[in-house]
Amino acid sequence: MTYPYAQRSFFGRVRDLVSGFFSVWIRDREVQSPDAVYERAIAERVRQYAELKRAVAGILYMRNKIEGEIRDRRAELARLHADIARAVDKNDDEVAVVLITQKDSLLQDLERSEKELDEVSAECESAKTNLVKFRAEIRNLEREKVRMLAALANARARKRIQEAFEGLSTEGEMRALESVRGEIERMRAIRDEARLEAARRELEELKRRLRPSGQLPASPREVVIETAPVAASAGR
Repeated sequence: MTYPYAQRSFFGRVRDLVSGFFSVWIRDREVQSPDAVYERAIAERVRQYAELKRAVAGILYMRNKIEGEIRDRRAELARLHADIARAVDKNDDEVAVVLITQKDSLLQDLERSEKELDEVSAECESAKTNLVKFRAEIRNLEREKVRMLAALANARARKRIQEAFEGLSTEGEMRALESVRGEIERMRAIRDEARLEAARRELEELKRRLRPSGQLPASPREVVIETAPVAASAGR
């Protein structure tokens, strides 16, 4: 039996796919956002993983088919041995020779099938191992996306803050603030001077009212005593 080994080249196809994927990824990552680049990379890996699974499924099918053929040929060999033994017992040499020829041909087919089974089984195990690794690479890429995008966002935020600080100038605002503060202080000084001037005028007025011309200054107590009747008279 000749084994149609179309599946044997699937590793080469996978290598070509991976190579083509990375060349496209490197070319496009300069014109896409980092998030889009990672999403495309993950989607491409998932597609390739699905194709690899189909290839592995084909190898598994072929291995099961060869195992079935081996079982059938071994059962057929057992029947041929029994038929040869009966032909020998009956001294039917002609039938015995035919059966022996069939047995030898079946043994050759069985040997080829067993060899093919060993090869397919080894390739199947290797394919399953690569399938597990490929799935792990997809998961690592997904974790890398989260980690790298977070680091990129932090770096961009720090850059924006740094640029904001570098471009921040408060010199004009501080000059304006100092001008306002100076104006407020001047207004306060004017108001304080006005209050003092008003107090002085009030004091002079009190002096003119309470101290006739030529009279000695009265003590504060005398001023209170003398002004009391005046207030009362004014009230009447």
